[in-house]
Amino acid sequence: MKSETKRKTDSNEVLFGDQTGKTLLNMSFSGVPLTKFPQYILAAAQVKKACALANSKAGLLSPERAEQIQKACDLLIAGEYAEQFPVDVYHGGGGIGINMNLNEVIATLAGEDIQAPDVNLSQSTSDVCHTSLRLALIDMLALLDVQLAEWITALEKKAQEFAGVDTIGRTCWQDGLRVPVSALFEGLLATLNRQKHCFAEQSQKLTAVNLGWTVIGTGAGAPAAYRNEILSALREATGKELHWRKSPLDSAQYPDDLAEVSSAVRRLAEILAKFARDLRLLSSGPETGLRELTLPTVQKGSSFFPGKVNPVIPETMIQCAMLIGGHDSVIQNALGMGEVHLNVWEVMMGFLLMDSIGMLSRQMDLFLQHCVVGIGVNRDVCESYAFSKMPLIVDAKDRR
Repeated sequence: MKSETKRKTDSNEVLFGDQTGKTLLNMSFSGVPLTKFPQYILAAAQVKKACALANSKAGLLSPERAEQIQKACDLLIAGEYAEQFPVDVYHGGGGIGINMNLNEVIATLAGEDIQAPDVNLSQSTSDVCHTSLRLALIDMLALLDVQLAEWITALEKKAQEFAGVDTIGRTCWQDGLRVPVSALFEGLLATLNRQKHCFAEQSQKLTAVNLGWTVIGTGAGAPAAYRNEILSALREATGKELHWRKSPLDSAQYPDDLAEVSSAVRRLAEILAKFARDLRLLSSGPETGLRELTLPTVQKGSSFFPGKVNPVIPETMIQCAMLIGGHDSVIQNALGMGEVHLNVWEVMMGFLLMDSIGMLSRQMDLFLQHCVVGIGVNRDVCESYAFSKMPLIVDAKDRR
């Protein structure tokens, strides 16, 4: 490795080189470094590992060199050296800074000249980033699937717990007919089951990648012998059943699979925000509100009003959904911003989407553990509503 590419910061060795430094100097504005996305670093290391294996099998890289690169990738896959990825994930050039940061760190760990082409052999930034994003998203959606399962179990218990308590059903915020308190939880339970199925379908779509087809999907720069090996090498490196899109030209121009996942994430966030608003209203009071439900007290609600407890967890869910909605608006707009043969905004779409899933996953856990599982019911209040005038009128109408 050339000595000028090894630098020191706070007595810690820096493993990246000049190209990463140029990205930091020229294209870093958001304050969101690649370091904050360990799922992506892991996925990209799996991609680079697969590329080294495919290049070796194709006779383009010596087995010894390929092994060195793969061992370096394994260190990143194990979660080491995450601090060596400081580039801003939102930058021009379709992800070039991210790919160069990866190449330089892996080259250093593999003991080669940091400018040597072996780590990026037969690849482009486009197909590396495209594939890495989808691998990372598949893993993140798998965790979201587990959380949805936990929510479904918790809602089933709440629906059973509240099935024997009646309250008033409301439409247009006017009194309607008598319903069990469990109706609110049964409705959410059904839609979360539906969303869980939807995410399984979206995750399956993400298994279509374009590694091996380089910049705009023609495969230029990637020998046929390498392309014949890369899918099996990628499956080996990831343990995932992956395949190519029908048209690699399509994959370079239209990242609509990311837009679809973003729509699904936004929809789930808005569903949970609707539920959060319901809880916020139905627990309002304690003296002048609806007071049907009680929410766990997690912290002091006001620095001014003594004893005031605010529904901070539902409100955090609502805020999370608003932020995700903003991300999704950018993602949907970016889909149409692709020009001619390459959508250079795909990387931005992918990282915004990963940020959305990360926010939603964290908030779903907080919402469930610190609020939903501890919801209680004020039976006397609910039954006073259930046996008020309007339900009696409806009952009498039904008996005629």
